Amino acid sequence: MRRIGLAVVLALSLLSQLAAEAQQALKIYRIGFLALVSGEDTGLMKALLERLHELGYSEGKNMAVEYRSADGRPERLPQLAMDLVRANPDVLVAGFGTLAAKAAKAATTTIPIVFTNLGDPVGAGLVMSLGRPGGNITGLTDQARDLQGKRLQILQELTRGNQVIAVLLNPDTPFTALALKEVKSAAEATHIPLKVFEARAVDQVSGKFEDAIKAGAAGLLVLEDPLTYNARRQIADLAAKFRLPTIYGYRDFAEAGGLMSYGADRRQMYRRAAEYVDKILKGAKPADLPVEQPTKFELVINLKTAKALGLTIPQSLLVRADEIIQ
Repeated sequence: MRRIGLAVVLALSLLSQLAAEAQQALKIYRIGFLALVSGEDTGLMKALLERLHELGYSEGKNMAVEYRSADGRPERLPQLAMDLVRANPDVLVAGFGTLAAKAAKAATTTIPIVFTNLGDPVGAGLVMSLGRPGGNITGLTDQARDLQGKRLQILQELTRGNQVIAVLLNPDTPFTALALKEVKSAAEATHIPLKVFEARAVDQVSGKFEDAIKAGAAGLLVLEDPLTYNARRQIADLAAKFRLPTIYGYRDFAEAGGLMSYGADRRQMYRRAAEYVDKILKGAKPADLPVEQPTKFELVINLKTAKALGLTIPQSLLVRADEIIQ
């Protein structure tokens, strides 16, 4: 009788395990994606989905993705975030920029959130610290120590000497204060004079270029945010018009005709965000997943733009470039 009873127990245990595995296999994980900038679903989001596919998730089989974009209009984010929350996703992903992450966090305190690409999550009040985020949100920041200083150094190598460098930024972007502080610190250490120009809307950018030229700027450093990112082609065209050597944070600017970019490999960051999503779907809590800083940076130089500007790129920069656009 004892042997029969043990056999029954083992059989029931095996059936229970098989049932659990079958249920797991049939489960469809729901992922919400909130974007501020236009076209993120056809751009960097592809890198996130590509990595999720490699990790065993497939749309139509065990994964469903709900995408909402504010198309560059921040005032739409709160409503779009609430729409995604009502769909009750297993994980909510916030795309490029701090505002998308803040809207997602304001919409829910229970659904796990992974942000993909923002500047200062601590200063923005999204997490308590990088090491221990707390709450229901974590993710990746594209900023690292001395990053702004290295951009300034690269620009100085091109402009040669301690000439005036202009800085273009959107003061309404939460990370700007931190980034500008780093730029000023690097400039003071190397005795580079700075002129700071603020633009809160795209139609203000052209006037800021005119102001920079009047101030005697020999080069321009653009602090990236959704505003400048959406206007990257316009900014590249203005830099060409005013013949102002400019460095940007993302390769997208160089691909849009900008002279140089130096910053984190954002495609790799979105792939890492997919791994955070995977960990959370398997039971990890956002509060226990440290915010990750970038480890891979890339210098991209657009030689076509350099020739149009009449610039000769120093060999010291060319040999360090990760990619040269001909």
